[in-house]
Amino acid sequence: MRMDNPKQRLFLALLPPPALQEQVTAIKQQFAEQFASQAALRSPPHITLVPPFEWPSSDLPVLTGSLEVFAKQQAPVSIQLSGFGAFAPRVIFIHVVPSPELQRLQAQAHHHMGILLNQKETTAQARPFVPHITVAFRDLTPAHFRAAWPEFKTRCFEGAFVASALTLLLHNGKRWQVFAQFSMGE
Repeated sequence: MRMDNPKQRLFLALLPPPALQEQVTAIKQQFAEQFASQAALRSPPHITLVPPFEWPSSDLPVLTGSLEVFAKQQAPVSIQLSGFGAFAPRVIFIHVVPSPELQRLQAQAHHHMGILLNQKETTAQARPFVPHITVAFRDLTPAHFRAAWPEFKTRCFEGAFVASALTLLLHNGKRWQVFAQFSMGE
């Protein structure tokens, strides 16, 4: 395998403020303890705007510079969290109430990254954007999903925040970590 220009795995997201991240992480921890689903603990709580992509390590300054300019052109977005949702039989998430502002930000971020990655249209673009904060996925077995979902589908969770920065997360081989943040607006 040629390694003269290794690539990094990254994705673009909105992160809630620390207090809300703690609440969501506690729910992720509950899934790890009660339902043997730990995969969601490998990233900070987030709303994915652009799913994971690969980028040459040597060109990271080009990416961060472009995202900094892009973020300044975006207005902060109000985010409302309300209850739980699921993509049966493997994913449970905190529902993010869709808004035209959030939909527009996601579409523009996806378009911007598509240009940077020289992609006409990705498979993720073909899927509708369903904003959410994942609390269990991938290693949540169908049996554990069936055990957890009756409790979570009626469980209350409310939260709100203003997303004023885009966050670029980098996979370090074991987990996702914040690589850079870009303030929105001028």
